[in-house]
Amino acid sequence: MYLTKEEEKILDGERGEILRRCLNLLVSLGEIYGAERLIEIRSAQISGVSYKTIRDVGLEFIEDLAREDVKVKVISTLNPAGMDLDRWRDLEISEEFAEKQLRIIKAFEKLGVELSCTCTPYLTGNIPTFGDHIAWAESSAVAFANSVLGAKTNREGGPSALAAAILGKTPYYGYHLDENRKANYIVKLELSKNWGESLYGALGYLIGKMVKNGIPYFENLYKLKPSLDSLKSLGASMAASGGIALFHAKHLTAEAKVKDVIGEAERIEIDDKEIEEAYNSLNSTEDYELICLGCPHCSLEEIKKVANLLKDKKLDRELWVCTSLQVKAIADRMGYTKIIEKAGGKVIKDTCMVVAPIEDLGYKSVATNSGKASVYLPNFCKSKVYFSDVEDILKH
Repeated sequence: MYLTKEEEKILDGERGEILRRCLNLLVSLGEIYGAERLIEIRSAQISGVSYKTIRDVGLEFIEDLAREDVKVKVISTLNPAGMDLDRWRDLEISEEFAEKQLRIIKAFEKLGVELSCTCTPYLTGNIPTFGDHIAWAESSAVAFANSVLGAKTNREGGPSALAAAILGKTPYYGYHLDENRKANYIVKLELSKNWGESLYGALGYLIGKMVKNGIPYFENLYKLKPSLDSLKSLGASMAASGGIALFHAKHLTAEAKVKDVIGEAERIEIDDKEIEEAYNSLNSTEDYELICLGCPHCSLEEIKKVANLLKDKKLDRELWVCTSLQVKAIADRMGYTKIIEKAGGKVIKDTCMVVAPIEDLGYKSVATNSGKASVYLPNFCKSKVYFSDVEDILKH
């Protein structure tokens, strides 16, 4: 890799051990993937935040960094933590878990990272523009940034995203290069049934499994008039089932609107029968103890929908509506939170059902409208899943 004189000094340790370690990590990644140089980034989004996922080893690593005199150089936000940072007692999180989770957050604060703790940073102020190079780690956020916004990022790991945030740079390879952003699958939908909003989670699950790490182009998805929340759900589910970091959709996604995004491509047709099979694969129970919505985190519009469905009603089981600190603040002001909590639900921030220790809380079955959560819950939380539209789940 070509390094500038300043980068060579950093790699030689002249700017301190922490910067040397960060640059060494990025250079090693760059050499593995054939990057010719490093490029500057506009923002970072860092995973590896929940104590449930990083445990003591991760906690110690972040605290070691925070003891040094280093700060992130670009706008940097965090992935969800393992609990609501303020209401963790209401969720019956243990004192031991909470103490270590709060230490992780404190360490990131010392590094200058914004403590928003969300998988939807593009809804809370970390909004890259078309063509921006960024270093994001959370799978659904990567898919949304690359696809809907037209920014450029690889799917970073937690350490590499943090190193990129501290240095303000990332290796120039993969999806940072235009030639690597061409679609190699063309997807045509042949659907006659009027599927609900959870269609996008089921479709994403199906396509992810079919094209594993590929780049799909949706030829006629626009005819369904998907919302931004629909595209968020689609990308999240494809990322969970197939590692998809970029997709294109005619008339919908950023690059597809302005240039040719199709390379040598295989054609795929999806019909109602295949969608139904996807629903069957995602479902493992019809009974559930906990309802979890917001994977990725709910937008204000999604919270409004839940509030409208629950107005003057009473739930007969636990409900978590997961969102970001910023969106919850608006939901509070708009009165949506009050309606949901009057019905017996909880609007919680900073966390989600996948990275929270719900298995330790005794929950063994979860209902969700998220294709991504339906993929992850059985392994991450040892939970059975009921996957359906939010309307169906709340009236069940």
